Amino acid sequence: MKTLSCERCGQRVFFENVACENCGAALGFVPEEMRMASFDIGGDGSWQRTGNADRGLQPCLNYSEHQVCNWMVPTGSANLLCLSCATTFIVPALSKPENLAYWQLIEQAKRRLFYSLLSLKLPVPSKAEDAEHGLSFQFLEQLPAQKVMTGHDSGVITLNIAEADDAQREQARAHLHEPYRTLLGHFRHEIGHYYWDRLVDGSAWVDEFRTLFGDERADYAQALAAHYASPAVDWQQNFVSSYASAHPWEDWAECWAHYMHLQDGLETAAAWGLKLNRALPGAPPVEAKAMDLAAPSIEPALIEQWLPVSQFINAMARSLGSHDGYPFVVPAPVIEKLEFIHKVIGAAVRGDVVMRFSAAEEPAEVG
Repeated sequence: MKTLSCERCGQRVFFENVACENCGAALGFVPEEMRMASFDIGGDGSWQRTGNADRGLQPCLNYSEHQVCNWMVPTGSANLLCLSCATTFIVPALSKPENLAYWQLIEQAKRRLFYSLLSLKLPVPSKAEDAEHGLSFQFLEQLPAQKVMTGHDSGVITLNIAEADDAQREQARAHLHEPYRTLLGHFRHEIGHYYWDRLVDGSAWVDEFRTLFGDERADYAQALAAHYASPAVDWQQNFVSSYASAHPWEDWAECWAHYMHLQDGLETAAAWGLKLNRALPGAPPVEAKAMDLAAPSIEPALIEQWLPVSQFINAMARSLGSHDGYPFVVPAPVIEKLEFIHKVIGAAVRGDVVMRFSAAEEPAEVG
């Protein structure tokens, strides 16, 4: 993520901030500009942008009513919800104070997801815009008579709100022997399933996908059952995680999540001016650079940039007594899979291959 600043005083602010602690300006993120804007709030409740006579922005309805959002929408827009909140279709019962707190954390993580998707220039329609191909997020509370499984199905992403409870999420992480489990990680994984449907399924990419990831037509339920009964012991040779070895769809989704980790992590490191003078003994310094989304290959960025940066991240986390921030190894077969994802996204964004957001559109030939 790029660094953000207050438009009024220039003080550094952060993605989740709603006010500048230096000058007191109200803050709101403008997704169309990918920047934080500063505002004065008038006596009539109107938001006046710093140095701008045009009252063209207003807070998302979830900003003003529930304080779970800090994004802005154009004044007079037919949709009072921001781009991210417009995709949230079900929230937990807010009569429980803890559920409101969980929802706040969940929407924070989802906005980070959307920031990255917008940076990648990928469409993020809600099901209100595109009933067949759009996105719908459902944040559900598990009850005695209702078991909630986090997952994706035809654009509907369901999240068990217990994942927003640090203690419960850590218990699940330890029980499942996972090195990494976060809200943002869940979203990046599940959105990977969504974009597999939109960018790969039924397209000319399928044959190459099956060569790299395997045949997704293998019975999914049987594959998961086999994985949980007897996980592959040598998964590190070909997969980025044990779960990725369960089924080609999960391999894709895990690699998609890691592509987003790579893209956002390098953008953040570059924005902060990270320079590692001792990344490798005797080697030249590594100066972090944002990933070039138009580059024909991301292997140089992965090997020369991300690996030393992620090692530094892990070293800092250990110094603070925390889990590794990036507890993964990236073998050569995973690099190939990440390259494929990079190629698929690039072709879609350039328009070389049609993104499948309309039933009337036919996928183009892959060159």
